[in-house]
Amino acid sequence: MKILDEFKAFAMRGNVIDMAVGVIIGGAFGKIVSSIVADVIMPPIGLLVGGVNFTELKCVLAEEVKDEAGEVVKQAVTLNYGNFLQVTFDFLIVAIAVFLFVKLINKMNKKKEEAPAAPPAPSKEEVLLTEIRDLLKEKK
Repeated sequence: MKILDEFKAFAMRGNVIDMAVGVIIGGAFGKIVSSIVADVIMPPIGLLVGGVNFTELKCVLAEEVKDEAGEVVKQAVTLNYGNFLQVTFDFLIVAIAVFLFVKLINKMNKKKEEAPAAPPAPSKEEVLLTEIRDLLKEKK
């Protein structure tokens, strides 16, 4: 039972829960960005380069083999570089989005730090010494 209690204490610690939430949100964010890249950004780019769908770009290393009935006996061996390009674009856009998000968060935190703190109120001793100093100045 002690191991179970230790695990429970570990799992319920704040930073572990924060990390889990971050991983879940990051996964969902990745899906959104992948959709934006695949469905919004890449079609116009493909159109600009001649109507090419990047995920279909490949280099055939060995043709598929069919029997006399026309059924595939051996699948074609292909180098799917278009899919690699698609995933690379996904990564770059996710990296840029995360960079901009972190930059925004840092800018917001910097503004909070720059806000001048109110000077602390003088202690009773300082107030008393100030009064004594002012009284001595008046006597002169």
